[in-house]
Amino acid sequence: MAVSAATTNATARPRVLLLACGALAREVIDLIRREEWSHMEITCLPAIWHNTPQKIPDGVRQKIRAAKPHYDKIYVLYADCGTGGLLDRVLEEEGVERLPGPHCYATFATQKRFNAMADDDPTCFYLTDFLTRHFERFIIEGLGIDRHPELAEIYFGNYSTLVYLAQTDTPELDAKAQAAAARLGLAYRREDTGYGELKTFMKQASQGA
Repeated sequence: MAVSAATTNATARPRVLLLACGALAREVIDLIRREEWSHMEITCLPAIWHNTPQKIPDGVRQKIRAAKPHYDKIYVLYADCGTGGLLDRVLEEEGVERLPGPHCYATFATQKRFNAMADDDPTCFYLTDFLTRHFERFIIEGLGIDRHPELAEIYFGNYSTLVYLAQTDTPELDAKAQAAAARLGLAYRREDTGYGELKTFMKQASQGA
């Protein structure tokens, strides 16, 4: 189901469809409204696929094929996201572009900045605004730590620091991220990123259309 982020003429066909990971929905809709890209619409795939990336390539392919008769251009708002290149194979076959980079952390921080952070300290665990909001569901419940607390040490024993990559300046989220770090027994650091390469890619998609 497409989410219209702006009011359009009822008889006009939206020219651009953004197929997005549900974890990016809030940011994508905010950018569409803020930049007044009224010719763009967004359809989201389940954010929980963050934990099951093998579902992403075929899910994206199905959405692309269903949308092609109705849009002039389609862009995919996923990075590789753990698909091991399988998403790129689908997109090459379908003639559709995606966000650059390996994952949303690099998308928000920019690849150059994220690579520098990872090289400086490879023992960091990262959260975005979305993962901070849904830490309990995606991390604690998603990894089974709520049912088997001993798994926390297995998953996070080799990490030293939780780095919150903040898209917005929201004290509530900052507090949640700090609480998440404490729960995992990690040090805490915040890095303000804004929307990073997501905004750049969407702007190019808008102009290209």
